[in-house]
Amino acid sequence: MAKKVLVVDDSPTVRQQVGIVLREAGYEVVEAEHGLEGKHKIETQPDLSMVICDVNMPHMNGIELVAAVSGNYPNLPIVMLTTEGHPDLVMRAKKAGAKGWLVKPFKPALLVATIAKLAGAA
Repeated sequence: MAKKVLVVDDSPTVRQQVGIVLREAGYEVVEAEHGLEGKHKIETQPDLSMVICDVNMPHMNGIELVAAVSGNYPNLPIVMLTTEGHPDLVMRAKKAGAKGWLVKPFKPALLVATIAKLAGAA
């Protein structure tokens, strides 16, 4: 059975691009449009292997999402995928519980390698 990865991003294009890469690598992909929807999916889908999350989103940003769920789901790796690269933001995300940080535009091979390392092979 394929590992399930949640992609949380307010951009339909980014969700589509990440989804294509992950499905081609053998992962099952679930999508959420913002942090609140992502939080709900994390809480209702216990078989998630990993979360890929944008930082800047409406309703609940990515760092708020990480902070809201990391205590209850300590074994669920969350990687930020964002256009932001400021060291302060990276530090805040890691303090909140994020396990990694990738910058858009992403390299598909690096994305798949990161997921394989943190969530296991599909």
